[in-house]
Amino acid sequence: MDKPLRFTTHCETVIAERQLDRAWVEETVRHPDWREDDPSGPPVERRFSIIPQRENRILRVVCLETATEIRIITAFLDRKARQPQ
Repeated sequence: MDKPLRFTTHCETVIAERQLDRAWVEETVRHPDWREDDPSGPPVERRFSIIPQRENRILRVVCLETATEIRIITAFLDRKARQPQ
C-alpha cells in the first residue's frame, strides 16, 4: 500500500504560483525518474521527473519520507537538473 502524501502549506502555495499540476508532483514522488539525497542530509530527498507537458523540463520535488507518510516540502521546475547517465 502506498503511504499517504502530505503537502506542506509552502508546497501547496508554490504549486499554485508555479502552475504545476498536482498529479505531476504526486507521480514524481511515487515514481521518480531518479533520486538524490538533499544536501541537508537524510532523510530529506530530492526526486526528479521529466515532464513532457512542459517541454521536457525537469520537476524537482523535495520530500521527507517517514514510516507512515511522505511529506512534500516543495516542488519546482529545475533548470539546472540533469539526469544522471
